[in-house]
Amino acid sequence: MHILIVFAIPCYMATFARSAPVPESSALVGGTQFQELVQRSRSLIEKILLAIPDTHKSCIHTETLQLNSPENSKLATMALTIGIRSAPVLRAVSKNFTLETGLKHMSEGLQLHRALLSSVSPRLENKDKVTDLLADIKDLGIQVNKMLKMAQEEAVVQPSPTPMALHLPGDYEVQVAAHLTLVQLQSFGQDTARCLRSLDQSIDDETES
Repeated sequence: MHILIVFAIPCYMATFARSAPVPESSALVGGTQFQELVQRSRSLIEKILLAIPDTHKSCIHTETLQLNSPENSKLATMALTIGIRSAPVLRAVSKNFTLETGLKHMSEGLQLHRALLSSVSPRLENKDKVTDLLADIKDLGIQVNKMLKMAQEEAVVQPSPTPMALHLPGDYEVQVAAHLTLVQLQSFGQDTARCLRSLDQSIDDETES
């Protein structure tokens, strides 16, 4: 059983190749307002991905915990003990993975990582960069929820992230929790960036020009 999606090499990565949205969502995706939200969201996720390494460096002082280490897979059992949930799967929009489903998974994943970071942040010695990262994740969530509201026939209010009761008896567990959350956020953020890129029609325009 996979505890953290980030620890496995997803077999669906190739599905993020540039693909046209399914016909039912093409008109919505091509709309000016939706495209503005897509491009704003892409800027935010790029900002988040750029901030993760510095954030990790600022709050993780345990030398064995490295952001892109192959050793991270060995912490899967500890992730389960601490209570870190895996992120929802993201794929490019297709007949089998609708625009609404993709945006919903994106929103849920952002809420999850906000909740995880909010839970561990009070226990960190240096939390300034984590606070900044949380603000950007919140902003991205707002943009994604706007797109989700447009994609849904009935408006659904997205719940605020519920604080998570993580099992953090000592400083090492706090360090591991912050580390694994940032590792998973990086992987989820990369998938989010690919998904948003597949929806960004200005990329085609740039290619043609």
